[in-house]
Parts: sequence; structure tokens; C-alpha cells
Amino acid sequence: MSAEEETTTAAAAAPAGTTPPLHDPHRQTTPQERKRAFFILFVCLLSVGMGQTLVFAVLPPIAADLGMSEFETTMIFSLSAALWVLTSTFWGRRSDVMGRKPVILIGVFGFAFSTSLVGFVLLAGYQHWISMVLMFPLVMGARAIFGIFGSGSMPASQAYVADRTTRAERAGSIAQIGAAFGLGTVVGPGVAAAFAEIHILAPFFAVGALAFVSGIAIWILLPERTRPKKMLSEKQEKQAALKWTAPNVMPWLVIGVILSLSQSIMMQLFAFYLMAELSMKGSEATQLVSVGMMAMAMATLVAQLGLIQRFDLSVPFLLRWGAATMIVSFAMLVFGGSYGVLVSALALAGLGFGFLRSGLSAGASLSVSLKDQGAVAGLIGSTAATGHILNPAIGIPLFYVLHSAPFILGIALMVMILAFAIFHPVLKNLRSNDMGLIDEEEEEIGLH
Repeated sequence: MSAEEETTTAAAAAPAGTTPPLHDPHRQTTPQERKRAFFILFVCLLSVGMGQTLVFAVLPPIAADLGMSEFETTMIFSLSAALWVLTSTFWGRRSDVMGRKPVILIGVFGFAFSTSLVGFVLLAGYQHWISMVLMFPLVMGARAIFGIFGSGSMPASQAYVADRTTRAERAGSIAQIGAAFGLGTVVGPGVAAAFAEIHILAPFFAVGALAFVSGIAIWILLPERTRPKKMLSEKQEKQAALKWTAPNVMPWLVIGVILSLSQSIMMQLFAFYLMAELSMKGSEATQLVSVGMMAMAMATLVAQLGLIQRFDLSVPFLLRWGAATMIVSFAMLVFGGSYGVLVSALALAGLGFGFLRSGLSAGASLSVSLKDQGAVAGLIGSTAATGHILNPAIGIPLFYVLHSAPFILGIALMVMILAFAIFHPVLKNLRSNDMGLIDEEEEEIGLH
């Protein structure tokens, strides 16, 4: 277990016939509290995931109605992604100093405020309260709030879970956190369609309200009694600083960037590839791509909520089989030729990405000590959006040269991850720790 070992030790130590005081800072978290806490985090990240795909699904047609160009709409997404990359690491480190719960709250309330503000700005544009010239920078500013503050929720939540799980539990528990975000991306378009029947802007306010409610639930119900690192001496804090160039961190960052670029290639170019290879028009392709993306998302959930939880899969297994599955998926895209094969490739990709994302997060977490969980979660989180920045400069030019070229690149990237999973020393160190050679510092912190 961890510093907040999930046992009822405090209750057992209390005098007979009494119970520990509810707000005693020394009282340890019970299994029931931990279960409730993880559920609250699941709902929190579910709402954040819904907000991601909701914006992608709803904003483009709204922007077109209001006179914004495709370039302006893309800039809104790109700015948010770039800010996410820049701030995720900062918030992960701050969670080591401030505590996990305050940073989670900053992320959730930041997301809620940003999503609601986007809705209000667009409403002002529809009602002609502001000019179209003013509306674009205001929407960008409102969405930028999500990139700056919303990026704190994911690394802090992952670190919160890592603080409260054993090494053996880590991969499955972190997979649940990733699955919450993934499930949100699946149901987001459906929620958007349902609330759009009320008003085209209603989805923004509905998801914003859900995020506010999630934040209040976290504020009131999420237990955190671990002393934050700010209580340590300045010298200890400096010694504890985790550097991204560290040999146990850098490999995971490289894998994170490779994985993000591979996902961006798959998700951003599949529709164009489908239209080019099968000679489809945009309206027809939109429906077929939606089916494929839904299959991909559902396969990811099967991997993260089903297979990983059921069979307690290890990090090396997740990386090896995830990479091998993706090699087959990209090859099916290159040599496909029919809609059935291409959609099957997407479903297989969902399974592979589900394995790889969980393996990446859990592997990075297991490679550092408990005091650095927030820092490493922030670093890994910062790589998640790098693909959206790199793909326009790498994948799209390759697509213009040869339609299948980006997917051939995807095969090469997956071979690199497979080689890492088989040969890199950092994986061997993980296996050594799993056999019981746990870092002494972790034992002092409380991992029993």
C-alpha cells in the first residue's frame, strides 16, 4: 500500500466501542473510502472526456454558422492542445507540492468554467451581442482556459491513484482512470446530439454543469490525508525533483510522443484515406468513419475495463502485445482495399492503443518512487497532445506523397515500441521490482 494505506488500521487502533473522528488528519483511508474516491475520479474524468469530443463534434458546424473559417476553428483546437502540452508537466509537479486534491479541483473547475464560457461566447455571437471579429479571440481565450488549467486533472488523478495502490494493482487501476476518459469520448457525441435537440449550444452548458457537480463532489467527498511535499525541507525538495532527462523517465517520454503521433495519424487521416481509397464523398464518408471511430473507442474500453482488469496484465505484456496489434492494424490499412477491412483495422487499433496507453502510464508510474508520481504523470500527460502538433508537419505531407505512407510510418513507429518493450533495460528494472526488489524509499513512505 502507500502513505494512505487502504486499510482500517486506524479503526482497529481506536478504543473499543469508539470510531475514529471523521476529520482526523492522521486517520487512514478505509477501503470503502478508496472505492468511493476512485468512483468520483472516474465520473470526473468521464465528464472531461465528454467535453473533448463534444467540442470536436459541435464546434465546427456552429463556427461555420457564425462565419468562422476552417483555419480559425482548427486554431482553437491547436491552441488548447499546445497549452495542454506546456502546462501538464507543471500541474503534475504542483500536485507533489500542493497535494493531489487541490490540483484535481483546479483542473475540473477550470474545465467546467472553460466549457461553459465557450457556450456563453457562442451564445453572444448567435444573439449578435458581440461582433464576429470579437467572437473568435474570445472563443480562443475561453478554450485556452481548458488547456492551461484543465490539464491538471488527469496527471493529478493518476498520481492520486498511484499513491493508493500497490505495484501489482497499479496497471489495472491506472487503466480504469484512462478508461473513464475514453468512455467520455465515446458517449460525448451522443450526449451532444441529445442536448442539441434542446438547443445547439445546450451541450456546452450540460457538460459544464456536470463538471461543476463533479468538482463539488471531489471537494466534499474525496479523502486526502497524505502530507504534501511542501512540508519537507527545501533541501529535501530539491533533491526529490524529478528531471525529464533521467534515465528512468526519458524512455517513457519518447514512447509517449511516438504513441501520440501514431494515434494522430490514425484518427486524423483515416477519413481522408477512406475517401481517397474508396472514392467516397464527404457526406457518405462521415457516416462510415463515425462507425469506425465508435468501433475503435469501444475496443479501447474492452481493453482497459475488461481485459486488463480481468487478467491483471503486466506492463511488458501490454507494450509488446499492444505494439504487435498496432502493427497488424496499420498493415491492414495499407493493404486493405475494402470498407470492412478498414473498419476492422480501426477496431484492432482501439485494442492496441488501449493496451499501449495503459502500459505507458503504468510503466512510467512504476519507474519512479511514490514522491514523484505527480511529476511523472504530468510529464507523460504532456506527451498526449504532441501528436496533434507533429502530425500536420509529418503525417499530412506524407499523405500527399502517398496515401498509405503515414500508415507505413505507423508500422515503423510500432516496431520501435516493440523493440523497446523487448530490449530496453527500464523494462527489466520493472520486472526486478515486481519480484520484490522495491526501492527502500518507497518502503519508508509506506508501500507495504
